[in-house]
Amino acid sequence: MTLNLEEQEKLEKSGYRFVGNNGHAAAKICHWTKKSLLNEGVCYKEKFYGIESHRCLQMSPAVPFCHQKCSFCWRDLSLTKTEWEGDYDDPKTIIDQAIAAQNQLLCGFFGNDNADSKKLIESKEPNNAAISLAGEPLLYPDIDELIFEFKKRNFTTFLVSNGLMWEKLRNLENEPTQLYLSLDAPNKKIYNGLCNPQIEDSWDKINKSLETISTFDSRTCIRTTCVKDKNMINPEDYGKLIKKANPDYVEIKAYMCVGYSRERLTLDNMPEFQEVYDFASKIAKECDKEIINDSEISRVILLE
Repeated sequence: MTLNLEEQEKLEKSGYRFVGNNGHAAAKICHWTKKSLLNEGVCYKEKFYGIESHRCLQMSPAVPFCHQKCSFCWRDLSLTKTEWEGDYDDPKTIIDQAIAAQNQLLCGFFGNDNADSKKLIESKEPNNAAISLAGEPLLYPDIDELIFEFKKRNFTTFLVSNGLMWEKLRNLENEPTQLYLSLDAPNKKIYNGLCNPQIEDSWDKINKSLETISTFDSRTCIRTTCVKDKNMINPEDYGKLIKKANPDYVEIKAYMCVGYSRERLTLDNMPEFQEVYDFASKIAKECDKEIINDSEISRVILLE
């Protein structure tokens, strides 16, 4: 078991529901899924890409595993393991149980008079997997098969990676609908200080991943989390790195001062929407892209 029962219970108190038998996969209801069911707003992914928030399954097959301990991460980094330990569950089990867990977590909305009845019925059959809840999904040994199994069930898949497993990325046989690659620093020095990599040659690995995603047939997106006074500098260097990847989209998004990140950063590190917009404008100019959309409430800018 990769996370012991005490560690799982700690995460379940914050809304996680572990699935399978080996303590590494979980689902959690997204804030925007709840908002959408009450018609109080939707995730920026719905605005940008047409993903229906009420039918989105937020999950991870590798909750405790990551090669980085980013200072801006909202997760409890004391639980983070850098190498896979123990057995692992198969994709079918993970998906079946993740959907069941989501339905169970949402059942209370059926007693809420403010909930949208049509959306509630549709929510029981999610059709998008946000493989991004926690950890590095590419560390899950059967990630290729997981994506394939989601595709068999007519899911779209949004896979988020930190780019440190470039060889596995290069050898993916089943590409996700949209691959996100995190790029949270313009250079190695800032990256090391902000993302706290736990393995050697991490910056070189990220650069290899940037080169790799330029060969993908699926949609690709570079995502940058902006941390004020930490990494919102050198837009020309971000531009060079983005050009190397040649992604379909770039998301420039504000760090949010939530969760365990509050033990490492403060509200002063959370940029205002206009600050993110201005920085995104500079990056857009450097990588020959333009701003095509934004979400002020989520403080995110979309470049294409």
